[in-house]
Amino acid sequence: MNAIVLGWDLADWDAWQPAFPEVVELVAETGGFRTNWSLGLPQDPVWQAETSPGAEVWLLLTGGKDRGLIGHGMVGPDGASRHGTADPKPGSAVDVVFDALLRQGEHVPYDELASRVPGMPWDLVRGWGEPIPPAELPALRDVWADYAGPSQFEPTLAVPGALPDEALLKVSTNRYEVSPQARTACIRHHGSSCAACGFNFAAAYGGLGKDYIQIHHIVPAAEQGADYQLDPLTDLVPLCANCHVMAHQRTPVPYSPAELRRLMAAPPHVSGSVLSPEEESAQRDAARLLQIKGTGIQD
Repeated sequence: MNAIVLGWDLADWDAWQPAFPEVVELVAETGGFRTNWSLGLPQDPVWQAETSPGAEVWLLLTGGKDRGLIGHGMVGPDGASRHGTADPKPGSAVDVVFDALLRQGEHVPYDELASRVPGMPWDLVRGWGEPIPPAELPALRDVWADYAGPSQFEPTLAVPGALPDEALLKVSTNRYEVSPQARTACIRHHGSSCAACGFNFAAAYGGLGKDYIQIHHIVPAAEQGADYQLDPLTDLVPLCANCHVMAHQRTPVPYSPAELRRLMAAPPHVSGSVLSPEEESAQRDAARLLQIKGTGIQD
């Protein structure tokens, strides 16, 4: 899969609509924000291939003292085009759906990027972006997860906007967040194996699954009041997707990891019934006929 780092120089352009802090909140609340990002250079076939729909996108602050990685997303269905640029500069733009944005000051520091992802030419990143060498993607995702948690990008789902309007189903829901810091503390304390079944994504999928695991609230998030003080070591546990779903099969209090382990350890149950005397006689007759048939003897 193609991946690209786009550059954002605050001194050159800071015209997010709405303002960037509001966009950060929108992403946290809704899971995504779609925009046309100006590449600031004439469209060419090579760069258009790098920005094809579904390509992974990272956003790097490039100007001033606060340089560093601040966002993640994917190229939307429109890909690269010459229309709808995000600023008045001439040139092409790329359709971007951001699924994670950090607040300014909470981004991944530039020095850490240069140290942990040395194969990426960070100094060359400008507004038009730089392609990411495939070999550097695992390290880049690792350092991003330390600050923001794993990306919410799901490559098995349709690219946002790719389906017709009639396929869109809108639902109202509450979304309860686990902060990146709490997630990191939970994994450092409990590890990244499922607390119920022990499944480990890295053991099953290698580097692709490193540190991937869902985080479960032992105290249901919906029951946490405004003054609730979350302790990531005791209130959160890692669960694989299957166990996480099973935990929430009971409401309002979900199954605990210990209860899930007991359910999985219980011997399988085969339902049965008591036969009547007539049914027992019929079964004996059937068995006798089958035995006679097997010997070739005519009854």
